[in-house]
Amino acid sequence: MTRIDDTFQRLQAQGRKAFVTYIMASDPDDATTLEIMRGLPEAGVDIIELGMPFTDPMADGPTIQAAGQRALAAGGSVTRTLGILRAFRKSDNTTPVVLMGYYNPIYARAGGVDGFLADAKEAGVDGLIVVDLPPEEDEELCIPATRAGLNFIRLATPTTDDRRLPAVVRNTSGFVYYVSVTGITGGPAANAAEVAPEVARIRAAAKLPVIVGFGVSSPDAAEQIASVADGCVVGSAIVKKIGEGRPVAEVLDFVRDLAAGAHRG
Repeated sequence: MTRIDDTFQRLQAQGRKAFVTYIMASDPDDATTLEIMRGLPEAGVDIIELGMPFTDPMADGPTIQAAGQRALAAGGSVTRTLGILRAFRKSDNTTPVVLMGYYNPIYARAGGVDGFLADAKEAGVDGLIVVDLPPEEDEELCIPATRAGLNFIRLATPTTDDRRLPAVVRNTSGFVYYVSVTGITGGPAANAAEVAPEVARIRAAAKLPVIVGFGVSSPDAAEQIASVADGCVVGSAIVKKIGEGRPVAEVLDFVRDLAAGAHRG
């Protein structure tokens, strides 16, 4: 059982949906990321996705691409990301944290996959979302991560048909991340009526919670999407405020409103 598994069991017992947020590590610097992370649980966040900055984030739109560039300019890296998490764990040992990113920085890091997984586990990582590793590459990272006690969370999309879905969910654990739109982060708004049957289909195949992301940017949208899923993710809308240089307190107030919407769902 990971912190992610424990969180979903608790939420289910409470009859509540999960609210998940994404922020980019080291955007605009390590200290600001840590300050925001420390405030997220009190603002109503159930699971934190922490982005690992990378030069070529193929699944991300302009907002998160810009955040990655700011983070890299500030010296962001996988090692720095794990350092932020270690500092976070000094005061919070219960909130699940999922690292989200791409395989290249993991593969190229000194120590390779085994070294990364050992460091991630020691830092307090609970799960991984690595968007550019398909199921055919599970032996690269998914299987080793699972053996190390980390959840490996897979993305399903509107184009994941019934032939493809079993492969996608086969080694997935923790939850399935459903990408609600065909496109990139920060794109068109998610449509709850279209999302609902897809969530039901994926949940039946995976026997796991299904969390919906991409296209969720307001408290009303969070409520609507969470009402047809096991929870929702908001990333670009929060990252945009960080990129605008808004005070941390203002960012957290926005997150609090989003969380209230998701929990109403």
